[in-house]
Amino acid sequence: MNMRDFQCLGLIRLGLGMGLAILCAVRAAVAAELITGTDEEAQLPFWEVRTEAMTLRLVQRLPDQTRGFFLARGFTALQADAIANSCLFQTVFHNISTQGQEGVLRYDLRDWHVNFQGDSRSVKTREHWRDAWSGEKVSPAARLALEWALYPTQQSYQAGDYNWGMTTFDMSPGSLFQLDVSWHQQGKRHTFTIDRIECAPDETREPKDSQ
Repeated sequence: MNMRDFQCLGLIRLGLGMGLAILCAVRAAVAAELITGTDEEAQLPFWEVRTEAMTLRLVQRLPDQTRGFFLARGFTALQADAIANSCLFQTVFHNISTQGQEGVLRYDLRDWHVNFQGDSRSVKTREHWRDAWSGEKVSPAARLALEWALYPTQQSYQAGDYNWGMTTFDMSPGSLFQLDVSWHQQGKRHTFTIDRIECAPDETREPKDSQ
């Protein structure tokens, strides 16, 4: 990929019969492209930031999926509903740099910002959820299930490493927002703004026929 400072790419990719609009932007002298489309496994929209050395994919989760997941782990219906309606995305960070490069990837979700209707707010991390349940009756097992399901607040990845988990943006179902993400790699702090991310609507969908 050409690394010129203000290069922008325009590409079209196909996935599941759907045209994918791709927008390229540059932050901290790194060419980054934003790919949107439908995740093949989840069958839900995704937003993916890609550079030569990393990928970050956010995939919608339907509130119904999340509701069922946490009901099965000991939360009450009211508590599971509160989590489900907080705009969760499956998040996957992947360090795709090669061995021998200065490619260690570090991130901290506390450096990310959600922009909505002129207001800027933080991502809701494991620590925020821990505080939210401090005055409620939630079993230790349920608390642990939520903590381990959520994406780690901060982490470092060596070349080839990746991880996934749920990220909470604390928005109502169907909301459109802008997300500023950042990470450190190759000796620099990189930033990227993802426009018009959409929280999944609160609707019931029939499971995909596996036959």
